[in-house]
Amino acid sequence: MKSLFETYDMKGQKLQNRIVMAPMTRARAKDGIADAETALYYRQRAGAGLIISEGTPISQEGTGFAFIPGIWSEDQVRGWQGVTEAVHEQGGKIFAQIWHVGRMSHTSLQPGGGQPVGASARPARDANSKAFAFDDNGVAGFVDAGVPRPLETEDVARVVEDYARAAFNAVASGFDGVEIHGANGYLLEQFLNPHVNDRTDRYGAGNVEDRTRFVLEVVDAVVARIGADKVGIRLSPFGKLFDMPHHPLIEETYLHLAQALAARSLAYVHLKDQGPVATPAISEAFLQSFREAYPGTLILAGALDKERAERFLHAGLIDLAAFGQPFIANPDLAERLRRDLPLAKPNRETYYGGGAHGYTDYPVYQDSPEAKAA
Repeated sequence: MKSLFETYDMKGQKLQNRIVMAPMTRARAKDGIADAETALYYRQRAGAGLIISEGTPISQEGTGFAFIPGIWSEDQVRGWQGVTEAVHEQGGKIFAQIWHVGRMSHTSLQPGGGQPVGASARPARDANSKAFAFDDNGVAGFVDAGVPRPLETEDVARVVEDYARAAFNAVASGFDGVEIHGANGYLLEQFLNPHVNDRTDRYGAGNVEDRTRFVLEVVDAVVARIGADKVGIRLSPFGKLFDMPHHPLIEETYLHLAQALAARSLAYVHLKDQGPVATPAISEAFLQSFREAYPGTLILAGALDKERAERFLHAGLIDLAAFGQPFIANPDLAERLRRDLPLAKPNRETYYGGGAHGYTDYPVYQDSPEAKAA
C-alpha cells in the first residue's frame, strides 16, 4: 500500500515523503531578488518531500506580479542560492518553477512600459483576470491585465531560449531541477487553447501538433540545457483561470501532450486541478486516461485532502500529492498530516505583499518534533 509518508525515488532523487509543496506566489521580494526572509520561508517548509518554488519569471517580459523574485540576472541567481542552501541544510529537495505569464501582465511591469505578449491579441477579460501591478499613481495592487500583442513567429525562439537560460540559472542557483509553468492561463496554455490562440503560423490553432509545438520546443530546449531528469512541467487541463474557456479539444490536446512528454523521460508531470474537493475539474476517468498515456512520475495538486490523496496513491493514479494553501499556515504540514493534527487556517489578507507577518510567522504545532527542537 502506497502512503504519503514513504520515501520516493524521482529519477534518482530520493524524496523523504510523497508530499509536495505546490508553487505559490507570495510577492515578498521588494527588489525582485530572493532574500533571507525567502530562505527562511522555504527552510520552514522543507519537511515536504519536494518543494516547488513560487513562480519565478524567466525575463522582465514574463513578469505578471510585482515583488516576485526572478531568475534572469546574476543578482537573482545569488539570491536564490541562499534559498536552496537553506532547504538542502534541512534535507529537502527544491525545484524552481520557471514562468512567463504572457498576456497576464501589465504595462507597468513590462520593459519600457510596453505591451505584454501573448499567443494572440486577445486580452483576458473575465472578472478574475488581474495582474498584481502598479496603477497610475504607482500603487501596487490588482489591476486589469493589459491588451497583449501577438508573439511574432520569429520571437518564439527568443522566448524558448529565455526558458532554457532560466533553467540553467536555476541549476546554478542550487535548485535540484525546474518545473516549466504550462498551466493556469499563462503563456504556454495561451498557445494550447484554441479560443485564445487564433494564429495561422506553425504555432496556430489549426491542429493539436501546432498548438502544442511551443510547449514541446520549450521542454526540449530546457532538457537540452540541464537534462531530462531535472525537468518537470505543470499543466492544468479543464482549468478556466484567467479567461481560458473550455473547448471540445481539451482531452485530445492533453493526452497528445501526455504521450509526447512520456517519450521525453522527464522528472515528472504536475497536473493542477482548479476545482474544489467537492467538484474537481479533473475527473478520475480523465486522470486514468492521462496516467495510461503518461506512465512517469505524476503529481496532482488541487482538490486534494489527505484521504483523497492517499486513495489516488493506492490506486496508482498519482505518485506524489501536492498541497498549496495548507502549507502557508502550516510550515510543518507533512508532520501534521502524518499525525492527523489539526491544520491552522491561513490569513488570506496576507497572501500577497508585506513582510514577515503571514509569511514566516506561522508556528509549527506545539508538541511536534520541530517545536521541541526550537
